[in-house]
Amino acid sequence: MNEIELLREWDADVPPLADNARVRTRARLHQVMVAPAAPTVVARRPLLRIGVACVAAAAVTATVVVARDTGSSPQVRTVSASTVLRGAAAEERRLEKPLEPRDDQFVYTKEVIRETPAGGGSTRTYVDESWSSVDGSQRSYVSELGRAQWVPVDQPGQSSWPPRRWSELKRLPTDPDRLTVTLRDMGGKPDFGRPTRADEWPMIHVFLSGLLRAPVLPKGLRPAAFEALATVPGIKVLPGRTDGGGRAGIGVQYVGGPGTPWADGGPVLVFDARTYRYLGMHDRRTAGSETYEQWSYVAADAVVDRVRQRP
Repeated sequence: MNEIELLREWDADVPPLADNARVRTRARLHQVMVAPAAPTVVARRPLLRIGVACVAAAAVTATVVVARDTGSSPQVRTVSASTVLRGAAAEERRLEKPLEPRDDQFVYTKEVIRETPAGGGSTRTYVDESWSSVDGSQRSYVSELGRAQWVPVDQPGQSSWPPRRWSELKRLPTDPDRLTVTLRDMGGKPDFGRPTRADEWPMIHVFLSGLLRAPVLPKGLRPAAFEALATVPGIKVLPGRTDGGGRAGIGVQYVGGPGTPWADGGPVLVFDARTYRYLGMHDRRTAGSETYEQWSYVAADAVVDRVRQRP
């Protein structure tokens, strides 16, 4: 079964999956996410090692006090995670540049990643430049943590999350409510009239987090993902955070219930504390017995005509 194809055809005239079939579909998707990334299918640091956390018994609605410098005396305001995420969506809509690549082009991204061993040690900085085929029909050239490699053309039945092909990304709804339900019911026809159950929110968060890891998205999709994330129970706000470039900001993080994989919190999205502009991500990476604190941000993106062409 190709889950991405099912997502692309979510509005097909087919009956919804039975509950047991939907559970099997989600289990397969989770297995893909937590499996190690195969070198030949890595296109844009996809979400392949993320764990699934159970939703918290009650939504985390913690707020923080943020000082705003007005040029005279600092003003203090209280913000919630929902406020930050909705503000980020508005700022993204104001700043985002529409991309309409042709199928024969490549999406160029330049990502800066800074890593420090969690147990102490020297910090390393990687500058990863990647050229991803828009429709998957040409070889891509990608870099991850300084290791560059050619990625073969897409094969029939091959899928990933977030989708590699631009056409698949464009099929995702840019309305946050419809996006949430589409991801919730992946593997079947979305039921937009059905309320979301508490046990379904963790998987929704998994897909939204994966989508936000994509360096470049079609216009309107990232703002929709931010707004959809604002409705996920278990989201909290963290003051005093920095991005990979050392810029000060405010963090937003998902926290799972006690005893779950994300009981200590998942990746932290970092936003400018004044404008709520998205700055980057703080996460942890495990390689063998070593764990690394990792900060990342996208320094540049564009559409180009060939591999290794820079804007």
